[in-house]
Amino acid sequence: MIRRLFSGEKGATAVEYGIMVALIAVVIIVAVTLLGGNLQAMFNNVATQVPTTNP
Repeated sequence: MIRRLFSGEKGATAVEYGIMVALIAVVIIVAVTLLGGNLQAMFNNVATQVPTTNP
């Protein structure tokens, strides 16, 4: 029974998947944070260059 308990890899695999999901989440958060500012600046730049018309 003890040998079977220590030879099981389900717990280790679940921990590894949890770490991978956490790292992927961190990468996504960092990418969105960095690109968010750049996208806002780009859209503001485009918005100022589009001519407005008065009806």
